[in-house]
Amino acid sequence: MQILFRAFLAVYLGYLLTDFVFQTTRLVEQKRRGKASGYLLHGLIHYFSAVIITGFVLRGSILLPRTHLVILGLTFVHLLIDLAKIEFAGRHPASDGSLAYVGDQLLHFLTVVLAAWLLTPAVPFSELSNLLQQSRALPNKVLAVPVIYVGVVFGGGYLIRFLVRSLATGVKSHSHERTSEQLQNAGLYIGWLERFLVITALLLQSPATVGLILTAKSIARYPEFKSERFAEYFLIGTLLSISIALVGGALLAKLIFGQVRFSG
Repeated sequence: MQILFRAFLAVYLGYLLTDFVFQTTRLVEQKRRGKASGYLLHGLIHYFSAVIITGFVLRGSILLPRTHLVILGLTFVHLLIDLAKIEFAGRHPASDGSLAYVGDQLLHFLTVVLAAWLLTPAVPFSELSNLLQQSRALPNKVLAVPVIYVGVVFGGGYLIRFLVRSLATGVKSHSHERTSEQLQNAGLYIGWLERFLVITALLLQSPATVGLILTAKSIARYPEFKSERFAEYFLIGTLLSISIALVGGALLAKLIFGQVRFSG
């Protein structure tokens, strides 16, 4: 069971890095325009990320043809899911892409689980229910840290961006200093740092630091609170960001320490 969990974390980390760290805005635009070069580059990044991490975590696996075949298949399915998401978002613009995003993440998660099982075929499906019980082993704890950090910091940012897109559009119509895109980009980058600091503060058992982060962020944006629409946009975005970070921090604390306990 340990080997299955390690395989899952390795492949999932490769996916998170590919979609949320190595995927640039330019690459996203190329995919939206249906350019084959964009999908090819994205697929290569996914393949090499998954192979390198899996080969490092699972000793000797990088030399096995099965590893490359499974990850190649996963990469192909990954690109098909991305294509389907873009097509769905284009045909249903009223959903703001949020439904496509959630479905995309769920499908990617399921395909990663399947790929991890194929990489370790000796583990039967009947033992999957014991996966969480095995997660407290030290090697898995160490590997779970980057998975949760990347998922919460970067993945959470894109989720929040989808959820508050309509508010950002409203802010644009009442702002003459920044465009909606600039506003969203600034909030995205601030959110990355914010969630990273919140998770780290919770792991260090210093929840009071979260209050300092919120205070510093509020002071920096105080002049813009004169706009009621911006205040709503700021408050909703911040609460979503902090909530995601708190859930990620609690989950990571449970994996590492065996309990969720934060001292003030």
